[in-house]
Amino acid sequence: MQPDISSISPARSGRASSWDTTGRNADAWTIPAGESRVLADISGPGVITHIWMTQRNHYRDCLLKITWDNAPHPSVLVPLGDFFGLGSGIVNSYQSQLFTASTRWNNQFETGCALNCYAPMPFRERALVELVNESPEDHRQYFYVDYELVDEMPPERGYFHAEFRRANPFGGWGHEITVNRPEANVINKERQAWDDNYVILETQGRGHYIGCTLSVTNFQGTWWGEGDDMIWVDGYKWPPDIHGTGSEDYLNQAWGMQRNAFLRNGSSIFEEDTGGYQSSYVLHLENPVRFQQEVKVTIEHGHGNHLANEMSSVAYWYAAEPTKPVEPPPVAQRQPVLRDNLGNWLYDSGNQVASRVVPINEEMQAMKERWARANNAG
Repeated sequence: MQPDISSISPARSGRASSWDTTGRNADAWTIPAGESRVLADISGPGVITHIWMTQRNHYRDCLLKITWDNAPHPSVLVPLGDFFGLGSGIVNSYQSQLFTASTRWNNQFETGCALNCYAPMPFRERALVELVNESPEDHRQYFYVDYELVDEMPPERGYFHAEFRRANPFGGWGHEITVNRPEANVINKERQAWDDNYVILETQGRGHYIGCTLSVTNFQGTWWGEGDDMIWVDGYKWPPDIHGTGSEDYLNQAWGMQRNAFLRNGSSIFEEDTGGYQSSYVLHLENPVRFQQEVKVTIEHGHGNHLANEMSSVAYWYAAEPTKPVEPPPVAQRQPVLRDNLGNWLYDSGNQVASRVVPINEEMQAMKERWARANNAG
């Protein structure tokens, strides 16, 4: 990933930022409630090389929106914190190859944090970077958008994309059953898996998927993993082109997640530090998932999709043409699920997002009954 910094290039560097053009020190922009502001509008060809942002709040209320080459739709449309790898409106210091965050107030909601993105973002005609404030309050934002202008852009350079998805709660069939118990070990394969798994990304066109941030609010309180990743390249078939062995395995860890943030995988937010909120990331930089027509990236939530925790994700990919991501849920349905002073989850229908409910088949029903008998007997 590291370019040869000794190479002399004919590119010309520039920056759009929130600096105070009066020469004083009011170096932040205020975006009124319900409005958006253009942070950068750059004529190409060129490459955005770095985005830095810092703010005190509104990590789920504000959307980062990026549109390439005058397309009729953005290619990036993601809540601010989630784009940089931090879910649930929580901030924490961590480092990965493409994203970093730094704060004095680790593992807290809605407080100051510096956010960085180093993913290269080529464009040919125009790069339009906006911030949409869907909060009921004014939003104060500091930012840099660093870029290079070039004479021409090679045709093989793809456009950066990111999209946000959420299921609150995920529609698992047996949330009462704890993970790694025999009652959770049901068959999940073929079209059942294609239909029921949590979807991280589903898009058409030509490109390559480079990873995701996966966030879980762990209502059940035990281990939320054991879900296999299943990725279909260029259409359905069984088995899928890429089939994994468990959630932490897909995230390149093992025996659960740990309090580690490595360059290509780790925990940007660790649930033992937050009382149940986890954000994990994996970056396929040397092993991107390449597709020529379409890709569907999924993961089970609990083995066989039996869990019903809150799930959200951001997928990152490059595409040959600017592609429209899925629309994020409305701002009220993006808010984190909170806890009261006694640790009880405060379920709020106002921030719930409809999710496919996994249909209960005969095996699942038998396992639910077996679990109930065992626990009632105990």
